Amino acid sequence: MLDPHLRETGITRPSGKTVSTLLFFVVVVFVVAFLAGYLPMQRRDAALRAEADAQHQQVPRVEVIHVARGTGQATLTLPGTMQAVTEAAILARADGYLKRRLVDLGDRVKAGQVLAEIDAPELDQQLHQAEAAIDQAQAAVEQAQAALAQDKANRDLAKITAERMKTLSDKGIATQQDRDQSQAQLAAQDANVQAAEKQIVAQRSNLAAARANLNRLQTVDAYRSVKAPFDGVVTQRNVDIGALVSTGNTLLFRIAQTQTLRTFINVPQASVASVHAGQAATLTLADFPGRTFSGKVVRMAHALDPASRTMLVEVDVPNESGALFPGSFADVELSGARANPPIVVPASALVFRADGAQLAVVRPDHTVHLQKIAVGRDYGDRLEVLNGVDEGTTVIAVVGDSAREGAKVTPYDRESQP
Repeated sequence: MLDPHLRETGITRPSGKTVSTLLFFVVVVFVVAFLAGYLPMQRRDAALRAEADAQHQQVPRVEVIHVARGTGQATLTLPGTMQAVTEAAILARADGYLKRRLVDLGDRVKAGQVLAEIDAPELDQQLHQAEAAIDQAQAAVEQAQAALAQDKANRDLAKITAERMKTLSDKGIATQQDRDQSQAQLAAQDANVQAAEKQIVAQRSNLAAARANLNRLQTVDAYRSVKAPFDGVVTQRNVDIGALVSTGNTLLFRIAQTQTLRTFINVPQASVASVHAGQAATLTLADFPGRTFSGKVVRMAHALDPASRTMLVEVDVPNESGALFPGSFADVELSGARANPPIVVPASALVFRADGAQLAVVRPDHTVHLQKIAVGRDYGDRLEVLNGVDEGTTVIAVVGDSAREGAKVTPYDRESQP
């Protein structure tokens, strides 16, 4: 029977058979959908597993190379600093005031060219005083010479008197006392002559000292004209007209000779053996892109700095055009023969693991062995191997997942392929 409420609304309750049919239909739909999705997925998984097993069982094919030494020609590029081959600080050698300044910063000067003049009135007075001292010393010498002449005359008179007294005494006319007194006067006059001669020597020494003092002041007076010691360019100017300058303390100018520049580089200990005097060098500067400058190694320190383990090397660079400036930074490239070239491998052959740098060495039985090595210089696309492998060792050129200890590989050498 129908529910009275359903009868009033006109809705009939479905029968139990209808509900069962609907449930069966839903279940069938779900089962069909499950089978339609699950079975293809199951087949795909089985195919993938089979493919993975096949790949796992297949031996990977890898490109190999034979380790070889680098070329006997070594190229070394190091940073360097340029300096003037000759540079001098021009200091004042006379006290006074700067009267004239004839050059300025950046001017090129010749050896002996007057750079500035110093006004030194006190030095003029000292020169006059020294000249007067010479005249005075000359007069003293002449006075000593006159005294010597007088003493010699007195000695001659005393000598004559002594001889007369001796004659008279021998004849009994003069007493012995008169004779002894004349001899004593002769000895005194001889002493006076010797003293006068010493006085002349002393006065001549004073005259020489006065003349030496005058020469010194004249030399200092010549320093009032400040001159260039060599051909070069004025790289520093510290004074202007009217400035007070003092001897040995005031820096007037700094001059550098830039026709040749010296470049100092620090060569690492590992490359010292490939550097020698006379070796050619090529310099590049960021200021001149695409342009190079030639130089050569002129001297070496022949000793390593214990702090940096490098050796100081000087490279001279001609600079007749004046394009290069002291203090510039340059990259210096040195090329030379190496007596014992190191082993070089491509950077792609290197693998870094927990034990450090390694190479994947292929054994004769085509198994992989990860060999630890010591790396030297890094050239970017290749590296030096200091130890760990020998020349001719076969290694994997490009390390991938196959680089596992004991893995089986099929090596091939691209260069040997037809």
